[in-house]
Amino acid sequence: MRPPHDMAGVSFSSISRSLAELGKNYWLTRLFLQRGLALVYLIAFVAVIHQFKPLLGESGLLPVPQFIQQVPFVDSPSIFYWFPQDRAFDLFGWIGIALALFALSGYSEKLGNLASAGTWGALWVIYLSYVNVGQTFYGFGWETLLLEAGFVAIFLGSEKTTPPFLVILLFQWLLFRVMFGAGLIKIRGDSCWRDLTCLKYHYETQPMPNPFSWYFHWFPEWIGRVGVLFNHFVELIVPLAYFAPAPVSGVAGLVTLFFHGWLFASGNFAFLGFLTIVLSLSTLNDGWLKHVLPLRRPALALPTVSHSSISVGLTAMVAWLSYYPVQNMLSSRQAMNASFEPIHLVNTYGAFGTITRPRYEVIVEGTDENTLTPNTRWREYEFIGKPGDVKRIPPQVAPYHLRLDWLMWFAALSSPGEHPWFISLMGRFLEGDKPVLGLLRVNPFPDAPPKFVRALLYEYDFADPEEHSRTGAIWDRKLVGLYFPAVSLNNEEFRRAFKVIIGE
Repeated sequence: MRPPHDMAGVSFSSISRSLAELGKNYWLTRLFLQRGLALVYLIAFVAVIHQFKPLLGESGLLPVPQFIQQVPFVDSPSIFYWFPQDRAFDLFGWIGIALALFALSGYSEKLGNLASAGTWGALWVIYLSYVNVGQTFYGFGWETLLLEAGFVAIFLGSEKTTPPFLVILLFQWLLFRVMFGAGLIKIRGDSCWRDLTCLKYHYETQPMPNPFSWYFHWFPEWIGRVGVLFNHFVELIVPLAYFAPAPVSGVAGLVTLFFHGWLFASGNFAFLGFLTIVLSLSTLNDGWLKHVLPLRRPALALPTVSHSSISVGLTAMVAWLSYYPVQNMLSSRQAMNASFEPIHLVNTYGAFGTITRPRYEVIVEGTDENTLTPNTRWREYEFIGKPGDVKRIPPQVAPYHLRLDWLMWFAALSSPGEHPWFISLMGRFLEGDKPVLGLLRVNPFPDAPPKFVRALLYEYDFADPEEHSRTGAIWDRKLVGLYFPAVSLNNEEFRRAFKVIIGE
């Protein structure tokens, strides 16, 4: 009779062999996941290089040195607690780009498990460091989504080892929480998701419309109702099939891919859609993907005992950390896009539980006149992505993320006092700060900064097809009122508030 501990050993060994056999069917899946995540990291780090210093650098709108004086390291761990300088923000951004290109090239996977894990681990630590000091500019759900996916990617293994099937399942579990969480928060939230009218407003009021949003908005109303039904089907029914055997899981993944392709075509959602498409590939095994990339699978080494043990330990940890995200997801008071620990290992997700209507836009203006009169000539600042000029077609910027433009959408939904960064923005405009002005499409004061700035609140609506044909306008707009009063750097109250925010 075999001793009990030997029976346990045989049991673990047989389970490992079974998982290895399943994993062999996901060699191309792993390749697509790794290359896709590397591309998302690359996009994210390019945004770091272009935007982090103007927004969060030593002279940014919300300076990191000011933040780390107020928030302890244990609450928001980041390497920038030791290096809160602009040169460090640049250095690690370029290191992130180099590592992302290394992973995208596939060389990180050719050098073995340690090189693979080291590359993905470094990417995760560096990006976590930016997110954890990024404050409201990095408070978007897709930041934590990239961190969670990037952490799981550390354990995928190199190209000549059998893909760990449990790690593939963890990607499917992440995809499930993204989609099902989004479905639950909608069906519980705005009534327009239940009466099937949300798309009547969504394309027009979404944070960042794209060149095709106007056309989607003017589809017949019945198409919008069918679209809401399809949304509920994809987010509430389809995710239940992610864990089913092939080909059911593959069909569910393809439906999710189509859904996010539709979202990508109808609006700008930074890298959320592209990242979710990458995660959807975890439902497709090599039987599906070989038709896209007909590569011959090499001879794969079986996972070592240590690698198998790490995969089991990772799965157990994710299961344990999933308690609060699942509790939140099932709660009637579901929070959207929340983390429950400071390194964002397992999070909760959701999107558009409430649809805004109507659309408001904050339009910032400046003047170079020394004295304000009723006849003062004001000139508008034009942002890259957010609506401004009514005749300008909204650009396609996704999967790139214009962080300042996104926050301008949020600012229009509440008072400027709730957004310290906005007060800082007005101060930087008055100073003629070149890095901040570099985030804009048009600076109306290229030679010298304005003497005064102010902000007006407008209601924006898509121009109807007749007006669009007649005038070329994409938008109609009407003035709602003053959003932020005219101020100058000589205004003592404003200057004091500005200096407090930037830590001077």
